[in-house]
Order: sequence, then C-alpha cells, then structure tokens
Amino acid sequence: MEYILNPWPWYISGPLIALVMAVLLYFGKTFAMSSNLATMCSMAGAGKFVDFFKPDWKEKKWNLMVVLGAIFGGFIAKYFLSNETPIDLNKKTILELNTLGFNDVGKTIVPDEIFGFDAITSPHGLIVLIIGGLLIGFGTRYAGGCTSGHAITGLSSFQKPSLIAVIGFFIGGLIMTNLIIPYIF
Repeated sequence: MEYILNPWPWYISGPLIALVMAVLLYFGKTFAMSSNLATMCSMAGAGKFVDFFKPDWKEKKWNLMVVLGAIFGGFIAKYFLSNETPIDLNKKTILELNTLGFNDVGKTIVPDEIFGFDAITSPHGLIVLIIGGLLIGFGTRYAGGCTSGHAITGLSSFQKPSLIAVIGFFIGGLIMTNLIIPYIF
C-alpha cells in the first residue's frame, strides 16, 4: 500500500487558526486571502484602471505576510510536519471518481488529472482555469470577501452577512460537486 501525506487533524489545525485569529483581532486586523490579492493588484498599479484598487497598498502591506506565511507554512507542514498514514477513502467515492476519469484516487493529495502540469496546460485545462478564475474573482467581489474571510473572520465575529455568504458557498460547492463537475470531466 502506498502512503501519502495527510492533512493535520482538526484538533491541531483548528486551535492554530483560532490563535492566528486572536492575534489578528488583537492588532485590529482581519484574515482574508482576497484582500491579499487586492493588495498585490494595487501594488502592480491596477488603481490606474479600476478605482477599487486605488487605496494605498502600503497601509495593507502586512497582508502580504499572510501570503508568505501560507506559502512557507504549507512547505514546512508538507515536508517536515506531516505524517505518512494511508488515506481511508470510501469505496463509493473511489468508484465515483473512477467513473469521472480519475485513475489514481487517493495516491496523491490532489489528482494529477486536474492539477498536473499536462492538465493545466491543455486547452481544456486553460479554459477551466480562466473561467474559474473569473468566476471566483467576481464572486469574491460580489460577496464582499472570500471563503476564508467570511468563514473564519466573519463568523468568528458574528457577522450576519458572513453567515449568509458561507451558506451560499456551501450551496455553491454542493451544486458544483454534484451537478457541474461531472460535465467538466
């Protein structure tokens, strides 16, 4: 049996997320990945074309530490802190994924059929990436934030709009998983 690196259990990652949130709230900051992307767009000069990106990015440059932390933290977690235990997938899940064209279900953390270099550089993969990126960008702007911002920051501070957004994210995820993905693959 092959082994892969599993995600950390909830009782490790959950308290770490709560600790990060407490530190950010203490300093009057919020956690959200989409605000990092907006900061990067402002740095790149997008404010010349779109008013949304005009705010002074220097006031929000601390956001870039979240991006660097995600990159370096992910690297450290994968290569130094993860355990090698087998993934225990439901047999029905494996059969459903096999019928969608996924061959090595459970042998890697992410399927090569979606995230492999050949997949993302194919015309089909590029179209999916471009359309998906546009939809995510539009949805993030329309919802006033991303999943991490609403689900972690918004819900922890009892914001009703974040609750509505998170419910919408879950409904959208269910629709995507059960109705749209089978037609993409």
